[in-house]
Amino acid sequence: MKHLLLIVPLLAASPVALAQAPAIESYGQTNTVQPRIMVVPFTKEGEDIRTVLDADANRRIAITKVKEAFDNRGFSTVDFVGRLKAANDNKVFTSENQDDIKSQLIQSSGADMYVQVEVVAQPGASGNSVNVILSAYEAAGGNSLANKVGSSGKFFTDDYGKLTSKAVEACGADMMNTLQTKFTDIVNNGRSVLIDISFGQESAYKMSSVIKGQDLPFSDVLEEWLSKNAYKNNYHIQGTTDLRMICDDVRIPLRDQATGKNYNANRFALELFKYLKSIGLEPAKDVKGNTIYITIK
Repeated sequence: MKHLLLIVPLLAASPVALAQAPAIESYGQTNTVQPRIMVVPFTKEGEDIRTVLDADANRRIAITKVKEAFDNRGFSTVDFVGRLKAANDNKVFTSENQDDIKSQLIQSSGADMYVQVEVVAQPGASGNSVNVILSAYEAAGGNSLANKVGSSGKFFTDDYGKLTSKAVEACGADMMNTLQTKFTDIVNNGRSVLIDISFGQESAYKMSSVIKGQDLPFSDVLEEWLSKNAYKNNYHIQGTTDLRMICDDVRIPLRDQATGKNYNANRFALELFKYLKSIGLEPAKDVKGNTIYITIK
């Protein structure tokens, strides 16, 4: 059994493939927001994402066929090879870690989603076949969005490129429909981040500490800020103790309402960081995927 693994992050689809999702602005006007796509190969342990396509003709065929399948459904795709070459030439990569390199490629593409595509070639006496497993995630934080499986059926052919194309066609429409629903929900209700707020060992503050100038306990100050800054006032606090608050579902917008540019957990963390500084606290922040860690010193 032969495995070909790919990843497909989602970039500016046309109205044919993914219907444009209407984003309702606070002042009542409707803007059209579209998801964004790039096609990059997934690497197994020991493989270098920067050279893997040079060493594997079948994988080159597979990535081309997957890209063509999305193009045929109206997606506008980004040339992975061209982007990767430009990044190498400009010495963009700051790490040799393959996960870091993949993450840098996805983030620099401006993708809203990525779809991991696993292509499994299955030769057999009764014919050859290819199975394709599509798994979609948010590019910003890795939240799972959809999973679909397609099969080419068995044919007496060694053209695995055509078999891959057939397998993608078998599950592509279902994936498009599911992603359309998911993306529309993200546009309308925001994407989810988790916020974990705690205190350093030497901190003089607790959640019950009354903040100077606010006349409220710190936990209430935080909730007031969340109610004003969470997208459409959509947030949920999982639990609060005197030493910690965990907000397990805080919604942030897909796009910056003022500039139209991508908005992510880093931006939201920075806004919270600046607010905490403004009320006299000394916070430290760390962002890992969709999780924001705030520590009050």
